[in-house]
Formats: sequence, structure tokens, C-alpha cells
Amino acid sequence: MLKSAHPLPKLALCLAWIVASLIVFRLSFQIALFAAATLLLLFDARIPLPRLLFLMVPFALFGFGFFTTSVLFRAESGFAVQMAQEQSGATDVAPGLVLFFRVMACGMTSAVFALTTDPGQFVRALMQYLRLPTSMVFALMQAMHMVPDLRAEMLQLRMARAIRLGRPLRRFPNPGEALSLAIPLLAYAIRRATRAALSFEARGLQPGRARTNLPQPSIRRTDWALFFFGFGVLIATSTIILMPAG
Repeated sequence: MLKSAHPLPKLALCLAWIVASLIVFRLSFQIALFAAATLLLLFDARIPLPRLLFLMVPFALFGFGFFTTSVLFRAESGFAVQMAQEQSGATDVAPGLVLFFRVMACGMTSAVFALTTDPGQFVRALMQYLRLPTSMVFALMQAMHMVPDLRAEMLQLRMARAIRLGRPLRRFPNPGEALSLAIPLLAYAIRRATRAALSFEARGLQPGRARTNLPQPSIRRTDWALFFFGFGVLIATSTIILMPAG
């Protein structure tokens, strides 16, 4: 369902969830948002569980300092305490734990959009509906394609090296192999940037020129229904969690 949805209402909904996560300083709300995003990736986007756990690692490492300080050392950083005071956080819950799940919730919500949205459709929608300049949109599309292309290039380099050495391909490169891949990947990135600059000129992406665009899919009723449903769930969840007990 999410993969077929129009990218702009989906982007607005994901941004609304992220903003709500940054405003509501409640542990239960952060866990609910994190769980909802994870379940969407598992059952709607059909992301395999091992890949999903691997995607969580960078976000978990980013918030790991708050988690260890609060849970393992029973202490709180000054930043976590200040955030709890400014956002009227519950004093009976460790602020560092809330910040850890906030990082996880925002990270997985952004992953929902990134893993269910076609980059080409997204940038074409930006040109058609938001009137963004073609040069900016094309640069954004190049950046969105760069990371998966670098991953594919690294895999090809590792496979070629494994065939040359006559050994099976390791699942993860060791530190020595990772360092040896840095220069070839840098050279690939430079070649890719050069080709992108040439394609800018070939497409005539100078600002101020009149251009025509292929017709793009319009925002359907189902897209708006998905947006209002997700926004309604957000409002209901926030109201229930912020409602005073008793």
C-alpha cells in the first residue's frame, strides 16, 4: 500500500510523525511510533527482518550514549535533563531512555519513506506540484541514487577480488578489505560526479528555461485517505498519551 502511494502526501505524513516525536516527550509515545514504523516496514513494505535490524544499527548507535547513561549507569546527562524540563517530560521516566527511543522512532519513520518511495517519482512530483527548479531536483535524484549505487559497486569489487583470490565472498568485509576498497570507491564517486555534471549540460538544466514534463500520476483519493488516516492515528495516540490520568 505504501509503495503505491503518492510520495508527497506520504512525505507530509512522515514529517508530521517526526515533528510529533520531537514535541511529545513521552516514552510511551516514542515506543508506539517506533513500533508502528517497524511494523509498517515488516508487513507493508515487506522488508526482511535481518535487513530491518541492520537498518536500526546506525540509529541505535546514535542514541546508545543516552541509553547506557540512563539504564546502565543510573545517571542523566545535562542535555537529557534540560530537554525533559523544557518539554514537560515525565519525571518518573529516565529522560535518556526517552531520547534513545526518540532517535529510533525518527530514524525508522524516515526509513518508511525512503524504502517505500521511488526516487524518480518523488523528484518528478516535486517539479510538478512544488515547482522546484529542475537543476535542484536532478541533483537531489543523483544524491538519492548515489548510496545504493556505491553499495552495488562495492559488492562488485568484493566479488571480483574474491574470484581473483579463489576464496568465498565474506558476508562482511574485514577492516583491511574495507580500507583497500576506499580508493576504488572514491574513484567511482568522482567518475559518477563527472558524468552527472555532463548530463546536467546535456539536459539543458540551466535556470530560467522553459521546459516540458511528462504527465505524472495525480494525487488520488486513496492517497488523501491514507494521509488523513495516519494523521488521525497520530492525533489520537498523542491525545491518549497526554491525557492526564484519573
